[in-house]
Amino acid sequence: VQLQASGGGLVQAGGSLRLSCAASGSIFSIDAMYWYRQYPGKQRELVAKITNDNSTTYADSVKGRFTISRDNPKNTVNLQMNSLKPDDTAVYLCNAHIKIKSSDWLRTFSYWGQGTLVTVSS
Repeated sequence: VQLQASGGGLVQAGGSLRLSCAASGSIFSIDAMYWYRQYPGKQRELVAKITNDNSTTYADSVKGRFTISRDNPKNTVNLQMNSLKPDDTAVYLCNAHIKIKSSDWLRTFSYWGQGTLVTVSS
């Protein structure tokens, strides 16, 4: 199973970017999907979460500006980021809790995509 993130880049303050992350491989089903971000030298922080019934949670710092969504048939999670601020500059990483099925078990694993850099200039 792999997660492939895309959509990062350079944008001016007040602008918008859309991140996408697609899961591929032998997937039985996907539970919650997440976007995290990481500043240099800091721990990852949760930006947004979406469950498999589309319940969402956001960090206070992004509420009202960011929207997480998912496309279940495409195994994709998106993050629409509006009104971007210089403080949003970070590496953004997607994460998904994915059920894998074998002949005799069904288990959930946590998978990470590669980071995508978002840079917001002032």
